[in-house]
Amino acid sequence: MAVADVMIALQSRFPELSLTAKPLCTLPNGQPGDQVFVRVPVERLLDVMRFLKDDARCQFNFLSDVTCVDYLEYPDADDRFGVTYNLASYPLGHRMFVKVYVNDPEPAVPSVTSIWKGAEWTEREVYDMFGIRFTGHPDLRRILMPPNFVDHPLRKDYPLRGKGEREAFDVLTRESA
Repeated sequence: MAVADVMIALQSRFPELSLTAKPLCTLPNGQPGDQVFVRVPVERLLDVMRFLKDDARCQFNFLSDVTCVDYLEYPDADDRFGVTYNLASYPLGHRMFVKVYVNDPEPAVPSVTSIWKGAEWTEREVYDMFGIRFTGHPDLRRILMPPNFVDHPLRKDYPLRGKGEREAFDVLTRESA
């Protein structure tokens, strides 16, 4: 089953969402590649993700990654942040990228840890670096930056040279970590 069949299954289950697939690449013969992304409204994310995992026509049994893009000052961008979920179906041999978009002042996305346990660490990374809150996450705390660090260094409005945090890092030892 190709990703096109997955899109048919998605559109039949969620006709109100007007989901469209966009190819991520073009093959050398000029045809669109089989890896696509779909944009999902944030309020329907959990419904769509459960469907993609559980439906026999989709079987996206592996969440490969959760990442984020800051579209600040990006031409033609309507939203500030795009959270991307990289899904893989090992039984059917295909991939799909699901994107949701959120905005300041309090960007939040529902956590998919109830669907894929492996999302716990990648959601924490996105929270730490971009400040996206994952509602319903079992342990949303910093994973890369010190707990007392207040900013999110991968946001585009964060200064390139930092805010003096290099001088303010506590010395970590095995015992204190």
